[in-house]
Amino acid sequence: MSTLDHDTVRARLGDLDGWELDGDTIRREFTFDGFRAAIDFINRIADLADEANHHPELTNVYATVTVVLTTHDAGGVTEKDLALAGAIDGVA
Repeated sequence: MSTLDHDTVRARLGDLDGWELDGDTIRREFTFDGFRAAIDFINRIADLADEANHHPELTNVYATVTVVLTTHDAGGVTEKDLALAGAIDGVA
């Protein structure tokens, strides 16, 4: 799978809520009512990631989860990342 150029990624991020380009990754921060809700969200993301065979970098600090997506094998953002970002938005 080939990487997308930054202009294409920025344009496609317009269709996704809150995602931003950060170097060769896309990222979004999600804030929840508390720690348990944040962990439940991470668990839902884990199911999506396994189904897609594409695993994000996840950081959790109390009620905030940061999701970072990149296709390491390709060296940047691909369609796979944008598709998983859309799926993650669907469970947020």
